[in-house]
Amino acid sequence: MVKHYNIVVKGKVQGVWYRKSTLEKAWKLDVRGIVKNMSDGNVYIEVEGNKTQLKTFLDWCGKGPELAEVTDVSIEEGDVLPYTMFEIRY
Repeated sequence: MVKHYNIVVKGKVQGVWYRKSTLEKAWKLDVRGIVKNMSDGNVYIEVEGNKTQLKTFLDWCGKGPELAEVTDVSIEEGDVLPYTMFEIRY
């Protein structure tokens, strides 16, 4: 069963390759959705996949790439959307 999560990642997550690394992780896990920087310095993610894929993805979001310093990850379940791939939005 496919689920959809809206995620906000806080901390030092801009200027540290967080979006690009999120895109690569999403492709490896075969999940769909988007990632984008927010004006407040956080990163916003919408992701869809099965339970196993999403658990692995969410665990990764709490760490991020090597240069990131994640302080908080908030997750809300949402409605499944017709995403066909994962991409960076600007």
